[in-house]
Amino acid sequence: MHKTSAWPLALIYVALVVYASLYPFSEWRYQGIVPWVFLASPLPKYWTGFDVVANVLGYVPLGFLLALSALRSGRAHYALGLATLAAGVLSLALESLQSYLPARVPSNVDLALNLLGAWLGAVLAWTLEKLGVIDRWSRFRARWFVADARGALVLLAVWPLALLFPAAVPFGLGQVLERLEATLADVLQDTPFLNWLPVREIELQPLVPGVELVCVMLGLLIPCLLGYCIIRSVGRRALFLLVIFALGMAATALSAALSYGPQHAWAWFSLPVKAGLVTALVLVVLLLGVPRRASAALVLLALGIYLSLLNQAPTSPYFAQTLSTWEQGRFIRFHGVAQWLGWLWPYAALVYVLTQVGGREPKN
Repeated sequence: MHKTSAWPLALIYVALVVYASLYPFSEWRYQGIVPWVFLASPLPKYWTGFDVVANVLGYVPLGFLLALSALRSGRAHYALGLATLAAGVLSLALESLQSYLPARVPSNVDLALNLLGAWLGAVLAWTLEKLGVIDRWSRFRARWFVADARGALVLLAVWPLALLFPAAVPFGLGQVLERLEATLADVLQDTPFLNWLPVREIELQPLVPGVELVCVMLGLLIPCLLGYCIIRSVGRRALFLLVIFALGMAATALSAALSYGPQHAWAWFSLPVKAGLVTALVLVVLLLGVPRRASAALVLLALGIYLSLLNQAPTSPYFAQTLSTWEQGRFIRFHGVAQWLGWLWPYAALVYVLTQVGGREPKN
């Protein structure tokens, strides 16, 4: 039996699949038919190669993670069947729910392709297990990380995905104040509670270059320090910080390329961002030898400053254009997931680190 990161990652991926399958979550209606009638419907006349590939590949990671969870939890004999069955039940439920959405069309072909993708993912996990790759990863994890590192590993795995939706400041995750104010105002509209909301006398102003530098620096410092909380040696921490910097810059460049075109992939790489990157690199190198508990305390301090500064900035003036660009392309079903990850990641990290600081010292 192993404590595996595959299970929480599978739950996160299930949320992505649910979002992708039920977007835009509006105009629900009952058509007077049984939701699963599509199972006996004729095969669709029109389909595209993208739809086929997306339906297969979309469920491969889910089947892989579910099977890996079963394999690492001592259920190796049932891993293939459990993963495929669980993914099939999810797909059947989501396809049935699509009958209530005017913008979506349930399809027996989509269900079959989802099952195929989940089965392929499960077979991949089973094959890697039989080849010993998973055991080698377990030994690698045991050498590099403390015993109870699952929560931090999940957060670090999700971090590059959270960077995919463009933010007002590069590496600026958790910017929710302005949107939260607008949402509360909409919810409380035409109620006496609307007057209870605090009213800002001036609009939020764009961050000055110096504050942008600090936000970029903290945006990279936080995941590095989070890794320091679970990584054993100084040498491995040094390799880890190089990976974090590479992943962060690659994800941010990919986000810009998807939003504004490949020619603008590095448009965000301004002077304050460069200075923030250099400052972050100097700090994480100086902190290579800091104890794990001290790393956790520094993460809390950095998160407090980071979220306070970032939420004093307005959303990007190009936000509406960005959203339109993503919605007009093939990312319409996925942009919201990346956006939610970007909003919630720092707060999830805050909760995780608080539990670590408040608990006992992590086991070696």
